[in-house]
Amino acid sequence: MKTEKRQALNLHGLAPSRVEDVEIQKRRALKLLRSKNTMLEKYIFLAQMRTNNVRLFYKIVIEELEEIAPIIYTPTVGTACQEYSNIYPFLAGPGVPDGLYLTKDSFSNLVETIKSYKPYADEEFKPDIAVISDGSRILGLGDLGVNGMGIPIGKLQLYVAGAGIDPRKTLPIILDLGTNNETFRNDEFYLGLRQPRPSDDEFYETVDTVLSALRTVYPGLMIQFEDWSSEHAFGLLEKYQSKMLCFNDDIQGTGAVILSGVMNAIRRVQKENNVLPSDHRIVFYGAGSAAIGVARQIQEYFTTEHNMTEDQAKRLFWIVDSKGMVTLDRGDKLAQHKIYYARDDNQGQQIKSSLDIINHVKPTILIGLSSIPGAFTKEILVRLGELNKNPIVFPLSNPATQAECTFEQAMQATNHRVIFASGTAFPAFTEPDTGKKHIPGQGNNMYIFPGLGLGAVLARPLSISDRMIYMASKALADSLTPEEISQGWLYPSLQRIREVSALVATAVCEEALSEGVAQDLKHIGDKSHAQLVDYVSSQMWVPVNDAYGTSRI
Repeated sequence: MKTEKRQALNLHGLAPSRVEDVEIQKRRALKLLRSKNTMLEKYIFLAQMRTNNVRLFYKIVIEELEEIAPIIYTPTVGTACQEYSNIYPFLAGPGVPDGLYLTKDSFSNLVETIKSYKPYADEEFKPDIAVISDGSRILGLGDLGVNGMGIPIGKLQLYVAGAGIDPRKTLPIILDLGTNNETFRNDEFYLGLRQPRPSDDEFYETVDTVLSALRTVYPGLMIQFEDWSSEHAFGLLEKYQSKMLCFNDDIQGTGAVILSGVMNAIRRVQKENNVLPSDHRIVFYGAGSAAIGVARQIQEYFTTEHNMTEDQAKRLFWIVDSKGMVTLDRGDKLAQHKIYYARDDNQGQQIKSSLDIINHVKPTILIGLSSIPGAFTKEILVRLGELNKNPIVFPLSNPATQAECTFEQAMQATNHRVIFASGTAFPAFTEPDTGKKHIPGQGNNMYIFPGLGLGAVLARPLSISDRMIYMASKALADSLTPEEISQGWLYPSLQRIREVSALVATAVCEEALSEGVAQDLKHIGDKSHAQLVDYVSSQMWVPVNDAYGTSRI
């Protein structure tokens, strides 16, 4: 470092004399990271780096995303959330907040509380995107309360890495309403409120107060709802989707990314095995918000792309919950979100066994969002292989410990013929006899939500329509290169994530223009598709040398 700069920064005698470029710093950081014995230790190390050197942290995340994503998000973030109260004191430096923690005690001065959140003391803070959770349904791990803060933090890191959202324009929020998890309430180290969750009336009133205050402080803020309980997830989306710039990633993001993989799987089996789209039969194992959201998105594909009526498309779906196949005459009170897909053609049969359901439906596609590890047994997978030349199996529950089956299990049970995508990463499978290597697909929401968010930030629509999300999904499906298609991939390489996010964001902008709801016509109007892709790409943040104030580099 030059003498003048050391003097300006008052660093004489306070740092070693050697001057290093960022590439040396990156190699040192990766060496230390890779020396850690557990994924949780790696998570803590990266969190500390994010606090102390934002530019270096994001350079590593962006350039080594395939290695880093499983640490900062699934599967490791699940463990980090379970341990969050234990590791929290070691994640951030003094006076450096990792997110905004809101309770009802904040409400007497909520607007000022929100304004007080300044993660970068030497920067004016004006976020574009907030990710908010109440910690009530974290991944497949249940009610983790305030420990769920790891999810908004992780999602926003992926916004930066995947779509170039400036980290200074991201706001992670946990709304601490207590927890129904008695283990945490009785844990001496738990950092959240030690009280049961409120009634629905109080819940919706509280969320409304928070959202109103957020929009008062930051009128153009896009809000992503993340990991709320199923009933509240649907309730919030129904209440706010058309009133403000928001979406629910568990319902809409998951639905969109899985739809994209299903599109490519359906295209593949039609080309290779002449299975028509209308001939598919789809069983969902799991009936929560994510499952119904995925089903809705896939149904729209059949009605939009294959000229099926709503009822014809709906008849392609069978939903299975903990009590068996969901039917209208089952005898129990169905949750509101399950009723739409409840079958009325079961002739009084109530089928509970998973294998019996497979034999009854004879599905071509099996999708798991149950958070029940091993739910897709060898028996079930073998039967699917008997019924289909290329069975389509998507065990989507996160983290890996909750997945319905592994890639290896699916490959072995189907004689290596399965078309597979999971919600979390699995290793490649090599056929023992031939040495042929198979790469599993991963239906990672990171393929959708960063580009969707970037498109919303650039187009500034008043709200995010279902059609925008559908077009984002279609853009993802169409983003595969000829080489990726020839290899049987359902999703593009993560190494191309920013390129893919630019295409997704462009699709969102184009749909916002088509619907006449885009507010930033100055920058995105009157552009060809190629010009718009170039503009979107040019708006992505990169960790340049002077990206942050000196206190953080």
